[in-house]
Amino acid sequence: MIRINSSIFLRDDELEFEFLRASGPGGQNVNKVATAVQLRFDILRSPSLPEDVRRRLIRLAGKRLSKDGILLLQGRRYRTQDHNRADAVERLRELITRAATAPKRRKPTRPTKGSTERRLKSKHRTAEKKSVRLGRHSSEE
Repeated sequence: MIRINSSIFLRDDELEFEFLRASGPGGQNVNKVATAVQLRFDILRSPSLPEDVRRRLIRLAGKRLSKDGILLLQGRRYRTQDHNRADAVERLRELITRAATAPKRRKPTRPTKGSTERRLKSKHRTAEKKSVRLGRHSSEE
């Protein structure tokens, strides 16, 4: 059982691991031992995820999400299977934790009187500058 936060727990059977040979550090071992890990997590069929978290996780997953709704995470940073497996699980935990925090709703605000006046003055200066460039002054019109 993997604990994401106080309300979300993932069962171990929801995660699927496949071990592959990794490129990079490892010396002679790199050609013999499958130390890299590919973690698969089915977002669409997971009973552990609330619907709002599922939607945000799909958005956050980006290119790591297959057409079938399966999240693929690779772990190949370390030389051992255990470290790579723990790394992939930790990255999944972080991703789900980010999806679990609801974005703050924007409170619509009104512009201040001063900011409106500054904006209008700036527009007037720009219009004045452009009318001078055209060879006519706004005061002539």
